Amino acid sequence: MYLCVALHDRLSSITPKYRYWSEAEPTMTEAKSTHTVRRGRIFPQIQWTEQQKAKRRAERQEFHQRSQVIFDRVKPEYIQTHYNWYMVVEPESGNYFVDRDEEVAMQMARIKHPGTVPLFLFRINETGVSGTI
Repeated sequence: MYLCVALHDRLSSITPKYRYWSEAEPTMTEAKSTHTVRRGRIFPQIQWTEQQKAKRRAERQEFHQRSQVIFDRVKPEYIQTHYNWYMVVEPESGNYFVDRDEEVAMQMARIKHPGTVPLFLFRINETGVSGTI
């Protein structure tokens, strides 16, 4: 008898107390959300001017052009034997790395040029595009 009473007391202390909704209280569908919708930039304090954006676009375009020259120079010899492989180009030194797997090619380039050296990835085909648009 004592065991049943102790078990009942224990269960009643851990089970939630339910109460019935009255007409005055809102139901789940009527409850208002306290979540505020955030619109805008993640870091609003960072605002680039049009000159900064244009400078960045010009730097990227110039980097792509330097990489493209190296790719176009070696593409004819690799397109026959390594079609659809990947080529990572480092335009400062003129080095390039070729592998069937893009991750392996990128790792080889990072080993040779550690740090923040920018690299450009091409696919050895007619267009040189490595992804889908």
